[in-house]
Formats: sequence, C-alpha cells, structure tokens
Amino acid sequence: MGSLSDYAENALLNHIFNTAYTSVATVYVALSTATLTDTATGAAMSEVANANGYARTAVTFGAAALRKVIQSGAVTFPPATGAWGTITDWAILDTNTYGAGNVLAYGSFTASFAPVNGNTPTIPSGELQVQMNASSGAGFTDGTVHSLLDRMFRNQAYAKPSTYIGLATATISDTTNTIAGVTEVTGGSYVRKQVNPNGGAAPTWTNAAGGALDNVAAITFVTPSAGWGTITSCFIADSASGAGNVIGYDNTNIVDQVVNANDTVQFDIGAFDVSMT
Repeated sequence: MGSLSDYAENALLNHIFNTAYTSVATVYVALSTATLTDTATGAAMSEVANANGYARTAVTFGAAALRKVIQSGAVTFPPATGAWGTITDWAILDTNTYGAGNVLAYGSFTASFAPVNGNTPTIPSGELQVQMNASSGAGFTDGTVHSLLDRMFRNQAYAKPSTYIGLATATISDTTNTIAGVTEVTGGSYVRKQVNPNGGAAPTWTNAAGGALDNVAAITFVTPSAGWGTITSCFIADSASGAGNVIGYDNTNIVDQVVNANDTVQFDIGAFDVSMT
C-alpha cells in the first residue's frame, strides 16, 4: 500500500486551505533500488539508472473509493537491454523526465525483482494502491479524501473550496460528507466562522509544511446571545451556512463543554491543527 509524499500532503492541504493544486494529465511509475521516504523527489531518490532501456512509464488509476485509488491496468516497462539492479520500491511522479519532477506517492513491492537483458518488467493491475487511512475521531471525510485522490492521481476536477469552521453538539464521522449529517449548533446568534487562505483577511491559515498547517490568528465566533448547548465536535465546511460539504471534523480534541450566552468561543492562534500523515 502506498503513502503520500511530503510534497503531495502539502499540495493537497494547500488545495483546500490556501492555493489550488494543478494536477497533471498523466502520472508515471518510477522504480527504485532502495527504500523510499516521504521526502523523496524526482531528483533525490534511488531510481534505476537512466540506461539499459529503463524509463518511467505511465500508470492509470480507477476512481477513488474506500479512501484509496487502485491501479487500473498493467504497467509494462520497456524491455531491459541490461541489468537494472534489484528493485524494491516504486514511486508515482508527475513527469516522465528522468531526474525531475515531484514524487506524489511511494511504496514497496511485495517482493523485490532484478530485471536483466531481455526481460520486460510488468506491474500487474491492482498492485499499486495509494491510501489515506480512516480517521480515528478526527480527520478528513471520505468525500474529501476521494476528491483529493481523484484530483492528484486521476486529474479530476475538484475546485478549491472556501473553508468555514462550525460547531456541533453530536459526534461526526468519516462518512459525514454533507452538512445534512451534522447536528450543528442553532440559534443564539451562531454562525460558522470563515478562515481565509494565507495572505488574506484574518483569520488565515499558515502555508502547509511537513504535511501540516494551522491558524495564523485566533478563530473567534460571534458572541452567543443565548446558550449553544454542549459542544462535542467541530467541523470544516465549504459553505458559510445551510447545505454544503463537510471537509473534515474533530471529535477527539474538542473538550465537551456547555456554551452559555456571552461566552467567548474561539480557537487560539495555532490551536486549530490540520495534518496529513
């Protein structure tokens, strides 16, 4: 099972919270002779030498489902005209130019192999998979994960959303993809609070780094004119009010508390953390 690189995590976080990610029409598989990590790049990875017929090769993925994308057809590399070394890992990149581009995802093969002259290396359909793990009380919803994976690996449209923080009086889950499934606070002057891209009007998000970002300024809600009940969860929506999509949520890090009239309700600077791991 493949993991997202640091580059991919930052790009996808920024697509939601800051600057839209421009996907490529085709992604490519590269082969590595050493274990890859989150920091791998097209120029800094143990890729098979640019010789003996080796070349990065295009790969396609089926529609995202169950929080992952799966290779949808066999990937056949050019015939080897000499030894390629012992291959242990694979990477998905946004270019077929050797020594260039960004690693989007990477993983290990179930068994290593060592092509030699006359071999035609092939990765069977379904072997390459990229997954974002299910959340445990806090994370992105299934709908968001599928949109992000389809955007990066299948070049599907997913317009950069606006982000609004909301509060709920019942827990939320990965499958809560729309506001219709949220028990949101109502009355008492409650409204969702917008957080803008970095460089916009406060409050804003930091730019993603190391697969994480947070809020630059305090996220302060309107002063309640009446009680809001017991807050158990918060969520990120793509609309200011009414219907819309739930981008992500947090039940785990919210201390259940009653909000009364005239209370101050806010997330302090840097307290609203969002990450991909």
